[in-house]
Amino acid sequence: MKNPLILEINTWTWLSELTLKYDQAITLLNVPFGEWDEIQLRGFDLVWLMGVWKRSPAGFQIALQHPGIIDTCQQALPGCTAADMTGSSFCIREYTVDEMLGGSEGIVKARNEMHLRGMRLLLDFVPNHVAPDHPWTIEHPEYFILGTEEDLRLRPDDFLRIGQAAIARARDPYYPPWPDVVQVNAFSQKLRDAYTLTLHQIASLCDGLRCDMAMLVTNRIFKQTWGESAGQVNQDEFWPGIISDIKKKHPDFIFLAEVYWDMEWELQQQGFDFCYDKRLYDRLLQGSAESLRQHASADRSYQEKLVRFIENHDEPRIASLLEPKRHRAAAVMFSTLPGARLLHHGQLEGRTLRIPVFLTRSAREPVDHEMKEFYHNLLELTSQNLFHEGEWTLCQVNGWPDNDSCRNLLAWSWSSPEQRALIIINYSGQSAQGMVSWPWTEEPQTTLLLEDAWHPVTYERSGRELNEQGLFIDLQPWDYHFLII
Repeated sequence: MKNPLILEINTWTWLSELTLKYDQAITLLNVPFGEWDEIQLRGFDLVWLMGVWKRSPAGFQIALQHPGIIDTCQQALPGCTAADMTGSSFCIREYTVDEMLGGSEGIVKARNEMHLRGMRLLLDFVPNHVAPDHPWTIEHPEYFILGTEEDLRLRPDDFLRIGQAAIARARDPYYPPWPDVVQVNAFSQKLRDAYTLTLHQIASLCDGLRCDMAMLVTNRIFKQTWGESAGQVNQDEFWPGIISDIKKKHPDFIFLAEVYWDMEWELQQQGFDFCYDKRLYDRLLQGSAESLRQHASADRSYQEKLVRFIENHDEPRIASLLEPKRHRAAAVMFSTLPGARLLHHGQLEGRTLRIPVFLTRSAREPVDHEMKEFYHNLLELTSQNLFHEGEWTLCQVNGWPDNDSCRNLLAWSWSSPEQRALIIINYSGQSAQGMVSWPWTEEPQTTLLLEDAWHPVTYERSGRELNEQGLFIDLQPWDYHFLII
């Protein structure tokens, strides 16, 4: 699947919204057909139903006692109570679909509806940790990072007594432990074998997995995090064997990694089909157009396996961070680069409140109709076959000795035998001018009509002018051309 469009849905809050919309209880068993039709019509190829697995009652009780979690939930949903909350989506007690969401029958129904419409289903897998009441903590404590009675006494924030064992709370190498989850030992071959069996069961329900914090179980990072507590380093990496085993039976199964710390290439080499492009997200928020151009100049085979986004459930709503013009420029950029493009539930309507993964419903927000129309048009364009199967090329932009504003212009093209497109973005708060090198060779005597999909104008240029000089561009702050040839 080349350059797919992915929609991330917070399953619990989405179903709550549909329940209000249709004035009846909606689960995955009875989602109205029109809702699936709308997702298909927007052009999505993959639907990530986030948070469908059975969550932990023990983790829920821990969350209810955690001031930071309660405060975050109150900010997102003022006046919320325990009835509006559940355990974290990533504090999983078992990999079976929660009955409140429709159970296993519901996920099968949802997947079938997606398949009927040419879409595929992604679900979550959390390799680094499980809930404290996961059956393995009692049945197989050897799967976990273990401590001592002294650890329990001296480091209560780091270890938890479960049965007769002192089990470490999960963490990454840079932050304190998460309070509601416990740490598996990624070096344990028995754990890896158990996970492989679990993934075969999951693979019968979906078409791919988004793997949470996938880099934490790589040998290098796991050793850095846990040192001698983890025992001897496994001679094999965690992911290659597991991914290979699943793909022997399910060759088209998709593995998508949430990954940070510039480890995207490393995880691609270990078998992942797609990896988060967090570096692009950071540069769109804080970097310059020149840093973005450098980012887009990476090898095409590497870029095609990146997941581009400007919002997901972990990040603030993009509409709360960027003013509308810059928001639209960032959206045009990430959605026209090669690779997977991920959009988040509520992003298309311009929502500003991020929903913590502990909430079962969200606050009502007015729809930003201008932003909704923008995303409607953007998805209508980028869901075309050109942006899936076409060839992408980064274009050079030149300026003049007395005007270097061209450094704020980004340009690239998409080409197929049937259609061509040229995207130019001024990713800055000042006007910018430059000459974009024409990425194709035209017949000199021809006249080309360049239709701008976003502005009600058409430009007429000769093939000779484009070949010899390129295309002159003058764009206002955060403006863009989306030229169809």
